[in-house]
Parts: sequence; structure tokens; C-alpha cells
Amino acid sequence: MGELTTGRAATSLLTDHYELTMVQASLHAGTAHRRSLFEAFGRRLPAGRRFGVVAGTGRILEMLRDFRFGSAELRFLEETKVVDSTTLDWLRDFRFSGTIRGYAEGEVYFPGSPLLTVESTFAEAVLLETLILSVLNHDSAVASAASRMSNAAGDRPCAEMGSRRTHEEAAVAAARAAVVAGFASTSNLEAGRRYGVRTIGTSAHSFTLLHDTERQAFAAQVGSLGTDTILLLDTYDVDEALRTAIEIAGTDLGGVRLDSGDLAIQAHEVREKLDALGAVNTTITVTSDLDEYAIAGLQAAPVDSYGVGTRLVTGSGAPTASLVYKLVSRQDDGGQWVSVAKKASGKSSTGGFKQARRLYDGAIAIEEAVGVPNLPTDMTDGRDLTVDLVVDGVIDDSFTGAEGVRKAQHRHATSKAELPRSAHRLQDGEPAIPTVFYDD
Repeated sequence: MGELTTGRAATSLLTDHYELTMVQASLHAGTAHRRSLFEAFGRRLPAGRRFGVVAGTGRILEMLRDFRFGSAELRFLEETKVVDSTTLDWLRDFRFSGTIRGYAEGEVYFPGSPLLTVESTFAEAVLLETLILSVLNHDSAVASAASRMSNAAGDRPCAEMGSRRTHEEAAVAAARAAVVAGFASTSNLEAGRRYGVRTIGTSAHSFTLLHDTERQAFAAQVGSLGTDTILLLDTYDVDEALRTAIEIAGTDLGGVRLDSGDLAIQAHEVREKLDALGAVNTTITVTSDLDEYAIAGLQAAPVDSYGVGTRLVTGSGAPTASLVYKLVSRQDDGGQWVSVAKKASGKSSTGGFKQARRLYDGAIAIEEAVGVPNLPTDMTDGRDLTVDLVVDGVIDDSFTGAEGVRKAQHRHATSKAELPRSAHRLQDGEPAIPTVFYDD
């Protein structure tokens, strides 16, 4: 466990204006220090999805370390009159001292799953709302899409290649989330540096176009990177490029990549020609706007790996996980906990502390059981889903950095393997298992 420490740039202004004005108003009312419980959850999954994937938890903890209001942040808030002097004084000394619990990163989830809870004073917890939601919504959306894609790919590895299709920092987060949910590698070097993720890449069409001939380009790449490199075949004519590639690299050429056209037909034709030339171990990688449906459509093609970009980093049609962060319980003036809940039509929440457990029939999950606040005493089987992430302001560092990614990868692989077979269908359907609330 590690104490909250600063190091990088403060993350405290990665938030919405009204989070700070709520702090000011609650300080004025004398309610800022009421113990409160906030919960992040999703009311529903994206249309047709069978499950979601929790991702971003480790990044939240890393950003929490640097959630401080230094001189630059305070000066901005003062000059722009966002909050008054009393609130500025409170922010100057801000250190999160509460407790955060939640589903382990990589865990699958369903509607109503209490994914993350923050127990602290109202002022401390409300300050974290925007940060928590921005990270969880983005990373969980990418991880949920990545899980569907890696499942469609089966034993064939998927590589994340979407950096140029999203914001530069979102690219790092997306690469991390994709690897949590089953991808084998990324093209993003910063993700490799921060999180120990394997990085891959060789050349683009521009490298071929730089040279006077394709032969010169291939010779330069092989001469520099070795015969186990991957050559891009479709800058000009695929058949001619394939013959040239083998002439230069020999039958030990590591791989070829196809990035356009009918990938299934081309993969069959290229495999046949590679084998005829004796390059039986040369692999075929396909790219070009792939998603889970395109990958599933290539199952019968002789493809060895997939590179996925745009559709992955945009959540394959669901760019947000639509998670919300709601106050579900608070203490009254006498120190007693009071359950609270939003009742608006279509946007209701369930108040109170919650205990979450996954129930099984043998090794297969059959129910997401949520006790409010506790599950029935005779429900003793199943797997508890909530772990401690921060206790009294102290972060569990094992959920951060490269170690956190490795743990999340394992958690996801294990959790996904527990789901019924219907969970892996790409056709629209209901959540793979029901969420059942037990109110005692």
C-alpha cells in the first residue's frame, strides 16, 4: 500500500466547474463534512451487448496520487472567481482521506453492478466524480469492445493500432484498456513505457512510396530489421509485392500485411502463393477498419493476426460505457446512515451500501447478486466481487502500473471464461446473466 504522493502535474482541474461550486455551497451549509457514499454503476449496457468490462481503475488510482490544488490551480480558481476564499483555503489542504472499493479491473459487469464506491466526506467524494467517470467510461468502453474482438479472434492475437484515431492521451488509455481485455500488443510506445505493454510495428505505405521502387523499399526494411520483419504488400500490386518480398527476404520472411481490399479473398490467395513459394511459416496480418464482426467474418480465412484501430478506440459503436456516479447513502446530523436515491423516470438509482457476489452453477456464472446492504445470510456460495483499492487515503499500488495491468489481464481472462456461452454471441441480446437485488 502506498501513501498519496505527488510527482507529475496535478490532476485536480480535470473536472467540471460544478464539482467545486458544490463544495463551496456545502461548506457554507455546514454539510461538506457529512460522511457520504457515492457509487459508480451502469443502468444498462450498450444496446445488444451481453456484458461490459471494468477498465481504468488503475489509472484512477494513479491520477488520485496527483489530485492536488497547488499554486497554479488555486491561482486560476481565484482569478476566474470559480470559488470563494473559504473554499480556496479548503482546497489548498486537500488530500483524499477516504476509502474506495470496487470491482477489480478486468472484471466483467452487468446493469446495476456497483462497480466503484467512494466513502468519505461529501466534499472529498464529489470532487472525484468527473475524474472517475471520465476514466471509467472511456476505458470500460474500449475494453468492452476489445473483449468482443479478442473473443471473435480466438487464438489469433489482436494488436491495438488506434493511436492516430483519438486524442494523444486517450490513445495511451485505449492501448492499456485493450491489453487488459485480451489484446496482445499495441503500436503505442507510451503505453509500452508506462505499463509494460508489448509494442509492435514495422512500416507504413509512406515508407514504400519514399523509395524509387517497391523492391528498394523492401530491401531497405529487411536489411535494417531482418528477415523476421513484416512487409506491407498492398501499396501497389499485391501479387507482385509478394513475389518481390520472397525474392528479397527468402522463405524465412516473418510476415506480410494486408491493409485494403477484400481481406478474406486476399488472405486465401496470399497464403496459397506463399506456400507455393516455400514460405510456409510466413504469417499474414490483416488491418483496415476491423471490428468484432469483420474479425468474426475472417475466421475461415488463413489469417494469423489482426491489427485494429478506429473501431477499437471508439468502442466499436459504443464510445462510452454510460456509467454514472450517484450519492447512495449519507450520514445525518446524528451520525446515522441514511439511504438516498434518485427517483427520476428512466434515471433511478438504488440507495444504500451494497454487497456484490457472482453465483455459479458449477463453473458457469448464473447471477449477479447484489445485497442492499447485505446478501441473505444463507447465500454463502459464489465469489465476492468487491476489493479494497484505497483505505483511509492509502492506495493499493498493486492495482497501478505494469503490475496492475497484469493483474487486470488475469482477472478478465478468468471472469470471461466463467460466462455462459451465450455471452460471446455477437448478435444483439440481453445481458448474459441477470442482476438480482436482495433488500434486507
